[in-house]
Amino acid sequence: MGESKFVSLAFLLVCTMLQRVWSHGDQPLSKVAVHKATVSLLDLAYIKASPAILGQEGQTAEWITLEYSSPIPSIDDWIGVFSPANFSASTCPKENRRVYPPLLCSAPIKYQYANYSSPLYKVHGKGFLKLRLINQRSDFSFALFSGGLSNPKLVAVSNKIAFANPNAPVYPRLALGKSWNEMSVTWTSGYGISDAEPFVQWGLKGGDHMHSPAETLTFTSDSMCGAPARTVGWRDPGYIHTSHLKELWPNRIYEYTIGHKLNNGTFIWSGNYQFRAPPFPGQKSLQRVVIFGDMGKEEVDGSNEYNNFQHGSINTTLQLIQDLENIDLVFHIGDICYANGYLSQWDQFTAQVEPIASAVPYMTASGNHERDWPGTGSFYENMDSGGECGVLAQTMFYNPASNRAKVWYSIDYGMFRFCIADTEHDWREGTEQYKFIEHCFASVDRQKQPWLIFLAHRVLGYSSCICYAEEGSFAEPMGRESLQKLWQKYKVDIAIYGHVHNYERTCPIYQNICTNEEKHHYKGTLKGTIHIVAGGGGASLSTFTSIKTKWSIFKDYDYGFVKLTAFDHSNLLFEYKKSRDGKVYDSFNISRDYRDILACTMDSCPSITMAS
Repeated sequence: MGESKFVSLAFLLVCTMLQRVWSHGDQPLSKVAVHKATVSLLDLAYIKASPAILGQEGQTAEWITLEYSSPIPSIDDWIGVFSPANFSASTCPKENRRVYPPLLCSAPIKYQYANYSSPLYKVHGKGFLKLRLINQRSDFSFALFSGGLSNPKLVAVSNKIAFANPNAPVYPRLALGKSWNEMSVTWTSGYGISDAEPFVQWGLKGGDHMHSPAETLTFTSDSMCGAPARTVGWRDPGYIHTSHLKELWPNRIYEYTIGHKLNNGTFIWSGNYQFRAPPFPGQKSLQRVVIFGDMGKEEVDGSNEYNNFQHGSINTTLQLIQDLENIDLVFHIGDICYANGYLSQWDQFTAQVEPIASAVPYMTASGNHERDWPGTGSFYENMDSGGECGVLAQTMFYNPASNRAKVWYSIDYGMFRFCIADTEHDWREGTEQYKFIEHCFASVDRQKQPWLIFLAHRVLGYSSCICYAEEGSFAEPMGRESLQKLWQKYKVDIAIYGHVHNYERTCPIYQNICTNEEKHHYKGTLKGTIHIVAGGGGASLSTFTSIKTKWSIFKDYDYGFVKLTAFDHSNLLFEYKKSRDGKVYDSFNISRDYRDILACTMDSCPSITMAS
């Protein structure tokens, strides 16, 4: 037992060191020393939860009230939320019959200090707390602990509460499919294929509706690559369903409802939703795309925020919800929810973005906090995924990659071609991914789709982050080495990255040299690619170097996102908006004709011949 404690603590220490390199802070749940928990029940201590039944009118989230008391209160006392409600040693996996299991086998799904909303708790020993719970396929209980997070002692346990139907279909998220006129709907439920038949009822708004069946996926802790994902962070993910709605009419409004037909013939329904079908490739219409990285999740009730880990996340989410009528497509380019091996956080993230993801396609890219784990084929041999090794990200969100474990794919959306790379797999010349990237660039018809955009998580282009400046690369080492000749040859307009938690824009650039002196109103050929860092979605901000770089036009140490608006085949608007107010703080536009795309620039055209 002592050896296992040592290994767990050593693992957490390594994870903490890796995270601090990138200013990520600690995953809040990693602060709870689960394996040190002991029982110290006090006769006069109690904790009561109400109401007992949640979601009686179909709600997927509700506020609950806790009342609690301790005869020996302390400022270190805290309350843990556990789901499933039974968190005793009886639920521990029997990996070694000769080792007595710890009191807790799973981390709480969230926690808060007992004096959070009761400042006199230490004096009177009584307090109350309001928490927001979401439907996560199981019941809940609440535990009052003394001893702080590092030495938890169980003082009191509450009654159990639950949602009326914990298995209900929840948190739909849209994604563009493998063809331009296809939309995929993914959701989570507690119904396996032996319990019910999952489907989507859908059709044109005001028209006839049809049923499309859904595929169902799940996984076990054996699918996780290491701790905490397969130990204290493990939680049953339920079932993830995806239905593909095909042969959509471009730009038409469709309605949809998620359904499950139970074995007894009755139906379980979600709420009603709608989306606008994508435009066909080359279609001239107003097309608006929002892009950001590294948003993570944040609890609206203030829980979990021990280290202000992702305190820009809610602001980013709310700004997108408020402007949803002016958004057609969203790209979240890696570091999605920072669960870092605590699987309950994925449910909470999908609940947070549901108002967005249920209405517009929510496309994702692979980041280090989704994929990286030693010995699993990731390009970077670190522990950033907390043992998830890509399983959660590629299951919870659909993407149209030919192999969902290799998250590189292309999207044709009207006048845009997006080429999405997977920086957690090798992208260098000669690799499978390099060939994909070149094919994505080379195969687009720029007369129909003039706006060519490259997206990736890690910064493969340019960044003034102190983390890169100290390495002397001002980007991911080896990043530009292979790819800049492709960006130049195929005249990529804009490359956008996450990973670094701030905003930065470069001039149009090739081989470290600005190719255009203009800063806001570009006309004709750019002669290079504009590189953008848009990693300020919500996680702790990254510091800029003090070194002045000639290629950096605009920097902002704040939370925000970028928006691309294509008005037609000749005019594109780029905007950077802050999450705190939604206002534009940086922008530029590109105006050009098709002949400007065809025009030769350095290293973009083959040698010409004088033959006639």
